[in-house]
Amino acid sequence: MSLESVKTYLQAFGAADRVLVFDSSSATVALAAAAIGTQPERIAKSLSFLGDGGCILVVAAGDARVDNRKFKDRFHRKATMLTAEQVPALTGHPVGGVCPFALPETAQVWLDESLRRFETVYPAAGTPNSAIELTLPELERFSGALGWVDVCKDPAPTA
Repeated sequence: MSLESVKTYLQAFGAADRVLVFDSSSATVALAAAAIGTQPERIAKSLSFLGDGGCILVVAAGDARVDNRKFKDRFHRKATMLTAEQVPALTGHPVGGVCPFALPETAQVWLDESLRRFETVYPAAGTPNSAIELTLPELERFSGALGWVDVCKDPAPTA
């Protein structure tokens, strides 16, 4: 059901036929990267937090970690992740398939700066075995994001 609602939602942007569906799970960053054949950091994970009367979704790079201080400074609340039981009710999607599309009106979508280093990224498409490749402008437009935020830790330098 969630995959169909996402495809219906993406039809308005002419992108429904770009949804990728896998035979194996893509429910985690590592599994999604393996299913797609890309680097884990290019997976655009949707992190779900408790908000006022709904949820706050922060779409971040696969290697990003939320910085609790930055989150609190930006949203004026503790970064409290949704429980597995809250996820379907507040996002309309199952755990492992949460994406920034076809959401309830009470969901807020924000894009984290950690994504800006990529031309394209892969958010989920409503199920634990689906994704779609999008440019950053497409992600911003298709998700109806409220804006860009910097709520993740700086990545560790590579040697």
